[in-house]
Amino acid sequence: MSCHNPCEKKALPIDYYGENVFNDKAMRQHLPKNVYKSLKQTIEKGEQLDPAIADVVASAIKDWAVSKGATHYTHVFYPLTDNSAEKHDSFLTPDGNGGAIAEFSGSNLVQGEADGSSLPSGGLRSTFEARGYTAWDITSPAYVIENAGGIVLCIPTLFLSWTGLALDKKTPLLRSNQAISKQAKRVLKLFGVETNLPIAANGGLEQEYFLVDRDYVMKRPDLLIAGRTLFGAKPPKGQEFEDQYYGVIPERVFAYMIEVEEELYKLGIPVKTRHNEVAPSQYEIAPLYEDANLATDHNQLIMTILRRVARKHNLVCILHEKPFQGVNGSGKHVNYSIGNKEVGNLFDPGETPHENAQFLVFLCSVIRAMHKYGAFLRATVASASNDFRLGAHEAPPAIMSLFLGDQLQEVLDQFRIGKVKGSRKKRMMNIGVDILPPIPADPGDRNRTSPFAFVGNRFEFRAVGSSQNPAGSIVALNTMVAESLDFSATFLERELQQNNCTLGSAVQKLVAYIVEEHSAVLFNGDGYSSVWHKEAERRKLPIHPYTPDALPAFTYPEVIDLCTRYNVLCREELRSRQEVYFEQYIKTTHTEAKLAIRMARTNIYPAVLRYQTELAKNFKVLGSIGVVNSDKLLKEVSELIIRLDTAVRELQTQVNFDPVDEKDRANAAKNAGFATNIQITEAEHCLHKIVPAMEELRSIVDTLEVMVAEDLWPFPSYQHMLFVK
Repeated sequence: MSCHNPCEKKALPIDYYGENVFNDKAMRQHLPKNVYKSLKQTIEKGEQLDPAIADVVASAIKDWAVSKGATHYTHVFYPLTDNSAEKHDSFLTPDGNGGAIAEFSGSNLVQGEADGSSLPSGGLRSTFEARGYTAWDITSPAYVIENAGGIVLCIPTLFLSWTGLALDKKTPLLRSNQAISKQAKRVLKLFGVETNLPIAANGGLEQEYFLVDRDYVMKRPDLLIAGRTLFGAKPPKGQEFEDQYYGVIPERVFAYMIEVEEELYKLGIPVKTRHNEVAPSQYEIAPLYEDANLATDHNQLIMTILRRVARKHNLVCILHEKPFQGVNGSGKHVNYSIGNKEVGNLFDPGETPHENAQFLVFLCSVIRAMHKYGAFLRATVASASNDFRLGAHEAPPAIMSLFLGDQLQEVLDQFRIGKVKGSRKKRMMNIGVDILPPIPADPGDRNRTSPFAFVGNRFEFRAVGSSQNPAGSIVALNTMVAESLDFSATFLERELQQNNCTLGSAVQKLVAYIVEEHSAVLFNGDGYSSVWHKEAERRKLPIHPYTPDALPAFTYPEVIDLCTRYNVLCREELRSRQEVYFEQYIKTTHTEAKLAIRMARTNIYPAVLRYQTELAKNFKVLGSIGVVNSDKLLKEVSELIIRLDTAVRELQTQVNFDPVDEKDRANAAKNAGFATNIQITEAEHCLHKIVPAMEELRSIVDTLEVMVAEDLWPFPSYQHMLFVK
């Protein structure tokens, strides 16, 4: 009898981590030493790339990629759609002798040309002006993606117009990193701290998502097209038992997560955490902290891999912010700090934050930034899908406030009154179990209702939507914090030079001033309470609950001044983003409304008519044999059918209605200001007319769903989609 052959031992992540990335290890192996040193200088110190080495680097990257089976390359960029964009080109070039060779030059690596005429530009160019350029982002390493149909070399790039304006999310992010580096170094210099490396923003991006069986999704036109359910009655059990969060991961989902992580590890993405989220069939994946630019690139890859691997398991990964009404929505928390490996994390308070003058300057700069430019930050997370999530009891409200916690709040209060005594220490928590020693507890609790909370050594921005590219929010944070660091450095320099202060007393004056002038943005209480909304109004904080309220902030004079002063976004680039995001909001709302009308007319209406007919026949038959039967259910269904027809017609009326007259449209063709006014008018019509009409239609349909026979209902129900795992 032959012996059983044991299964081959599966490779550990440590063995293949980063194998598909042209990282430092690959550069050392494939580049000449002098070229490697030059490229490393460019990456680490932000120096300009030496054009003389471009061909050598390109050849090395090509050889490395071809050795892994790559036949094509692509410049990956992030247009204003929140998606990734790519165009594949082959390495193969005819050799003139009937064969072909693999070629990839320095010019191919450094710059590409994309026909971006169909990508949104927000008026930065006309439709006939199709030329767009991609430019290599040297700080984000190239990698290969393994697809079933082949392997492709991917080169992270910027996307620019023919005139050099930013048409993407990455370009402003890199500009904002330069701005914050310059101003942070000014502050550090006052404390005698020098660094040769750039100060960069760091980001930890937590990604939430839903997984639903693919067979169910294919039967839901709303999930297929809109990414969310436009109709769907709440199941008898949702998340109210609080038994989903951190629950045992279902076996099928666990297998999916393992494969996702294997793919991400190959790409050098340091995913650390996986767990069940609050809602049924909702999950989270979170990588370790990275440079914000790289973290943003990695997050785009995470979303791509989540979707792609789901298909292999007959699942669909849903990244919409609110795919299921009545249960938890999905966000993307941005853990934000600044620093580098020489100076460390500049938001680390240490054990005695009241004595850490450098930390207090950086902390107060953030407070001032949030108070002055909260509306700008709010605008970066505005979208039709995120409107359904923000403010619900699962995500922070749309009011931008800052939570510090008890320890830091007490320290700042002491500075305000001029009597600094000390700060809370970590306490020891006695568990009451003899075999366990006391464990240390942080000096303050967390606040999950705050959109921007200090969490020990970083800030957590919790308002970004799960489907959004987080770069926009990081750009806003970098730019507004850079402006406040500029203010703080100037304040301290003036006090030291003109008033002959010591650095300690100058810092004390700065902290006291900022706390006095900008503490309105500080709030440690319940962000969901109606009391806070009234209090925020009293404090004159910007309250922009919906996208049409929030997007005008992109062209506020103070925002234009902020972004142009630090060379992050010019006036035209800001206006283009505002126009694109308004357009996306309007198109999304109209698409969903038209889809709701079609589903109601072609799927739901016929189903409920059949049920009405069955009830009527049953009532008639029973009556003919003398059985007394109540017609109450028949009357209820009949009344709802009449209301359904009325609601569909009202929604159609609102979709067809044009809130803008011809004169305004004619003016808009000549003046960008009129164009913005038209978009605001159209967006407000969507918000105040179309969305309420959709909600009324949904209310009627969802009531019918729990009355009509299940075998007649045309769509899979919530209880099937959320609980079949």
